[in-house]
Amino acid sequence: MTAARTPSTPSTSGSSGSSTPSAPTAHRRGPAAAVLAAEARLFLREPAGVFWILVFPTLLLVILGSIPAFRDVKESLGGIRTVDAYGQVSVLIALLTAAVAAMPPVITGYRERGILRRMSTTPVRPGALLGAQIVLHGAAALVSAALSLAVGRIVFDVALPRQPLGYLLALVLAALGALALGAVISALSRTSKIANGVGTGVYFPMMFCVGTWVPVQAMPDALARVVGWTPFGAAAEAFGEASAGSWPGFGHLGVLAVWVVALLVAAARWFRWE
Repeated sequence: MTAARTPSTPSTSGSSGSSTPSAPTAHRRGPAAAVLAAEARLFLREPAGVFWILVFPTLLLVILGSIPAFRDVKESLGGIRTVDAYGQVSVLIALLTAAVAAMPPVITGYRERGILRRMSTTPVRPGALLGAQIVLHGAAALVSAALSLAVGRIVFDVALPRQPLGYLLALVLAALGALALGAVISALSRTSKIANGVGTGVYFPMMFCVGTWVPVQAMPDALARVVGWTPFGAAAEAFGEASAGSWPGFGHLGVLAVWVVALLVAAARWFRWE
């Protein structure tokens, strides 16, 4: 999968045609807010990024839900329909796509082209640009997740999570884990091409762990236990429990929390501005 967009070089001098606000505009809004607004405009101008993050997970759910056999109750899935299982899978795909496939090439491209280094000499600090990317991709992933839940409910009568607070906690941890994983990929990749390659190499195994090809509930016990130690496998298990009405197991939430902390520490340790 290609990156959501090829990053444009933000100007820090306020020249015409720049992709970040001029100095007076940045001063009025505040540097972080100005960068966030500029990056949001760039993000929305890229239809490929909007499609893969906001549309693709829900479209996949619609395609799979249109298969008649997927609307039959399966004993192997614990007495739910296959489309019900994929309702949760599509949420995790949204998080995974935004954080792992889309975000790292953008951040790495900014560093590769010297943009972060040049920004370090201006009032707009490089951290504002990184923060804007994390906020934008995180927000887009959550919007996509909400869209998947809404379409699943309206079109295929997929039940909403019966334990909403537990589901929300698992969703927040899963989103943080996905963004932290994307930050690690950004830290380790010296160029945007490498970020694309590493992101793709991580993306497809994690797609398996969320249950894209075989729902986690239908995996053999030994395989499900192994998958449950991955961040997205643990998230899939937690989502399934919350959807069924139970509080997510503390083992699954604990795995997610450990991954979030470990990935954030690794990203902070390995990231370089230039």
